[in-house]
Amino acid sequence: MMSPKRSVVLLLIALCISIEMTVPRLVLAEGDEEEFTATVKRYPYRIPDLTVIGNPSWYKVKDKDTLLDIARRSGLGFNELDLLYPHMDAWIPPSGKKIVVPTFWVLPTNQLQQLVINVAELRLYFFDRKSSTVQTYPIGIGDEGWETPLGTFSVTDKRTNPVWYVPLSLQSKYGMTMMPPGPENPLGEFMMKFSAGAYGVHGTAMPWAVGRLVTHGCIRCYPEHIRILYPQVPIGTKLEIVYEPLKLGQRDGQVFVEAHPDVYQRVEDYTRYALDKLARSPFANLVDRKRFLAAVELQSGVPTNVTNLPSDDDASKMVEFMK
Repeated sequence: MMSPKRSVVLLLIALCISIEMTVPRLVLAEGDEEEFTATVKRYPYRIPDLTVIGNPSWYKVKDKDTLLDIARRSGLGFNELDLLYPHMDAWIPPSGKKIVVPTFWVLPTNQLQQLVINVAELRLYFFDRKSSTVQTYPIGIGDEGWETPLGTFSVTDKRTNPVWYVPLSLQSKYGMTMMPPGPENPLGEFMMKFSAGAYGVHGTAMPWAVGRLVTHGCIRCYPEHIRILYPQVPIGTKLEIVYEPLKLGQRDGQVFVEAHPDVYQRVEDYTRYALDKLARSPFANLVDRKRFLAAVELQSGVPTNVTNLPSDDDASKMVEFMK
């Protein structure tokens, strides 16, 4: 019998075969320091029948690559590769190995379709209802004991080159009450405060923090992503911060589940939570229960096709590809 982990990996690979792949390419001269840049990527969406966005891609690991750099080049947080390749050395991944980069996502549940943060997956979504497109960016979130607040808020202030007013509990560590703008300032170049006290969405002086639980409740973005996002978000924009470790979505008549670890330990029984969510969804009769439970157990953070297939043809094709 095929293990749940192997089954889900096969499903992911099969999806990659069926979608046109793009491989990110980056060539650096010896000794050059990599400069990370980004462009706006808008994905079409339509609720409820097109709620899986993006496409997975292939990447061939190069000499001196790290998983952190590969993730950042691909617009991912470190957690998104770490969940998929938990046994791979993050600092010295095997050169020449071809890996799947999970640059596709199920949209989180939301009401307003404006700015949405799903804390459980460490990712931000920015909707444009006029064009029916959405942008998405990885984030860093609050650490244990400093959890990012949940709820519906609004963007109340925007600042370039913000001053960081150091929390009282950290003033002895940093030896100051306020830190001026500069390369050491943890807020980075841009800050968007929202109506939850001192919290905000901002850049970072430590890009490795994206995809991790490291902040005191704020939301950290890669510098190249906050530069894109900041000018697009007007003051007054509604911000929904949700906690949804498991998401269900649909594309081309196929049902996908995306399961993440319960990072804040808010779910008492994950399997029951997943089954209850499936039962309440419009997809319950379309889902293969075994595939669904395998994805729930693995919690790889990758959208997995759990559609109830009429035959074993697709499974046999996946096994053939793995030989």
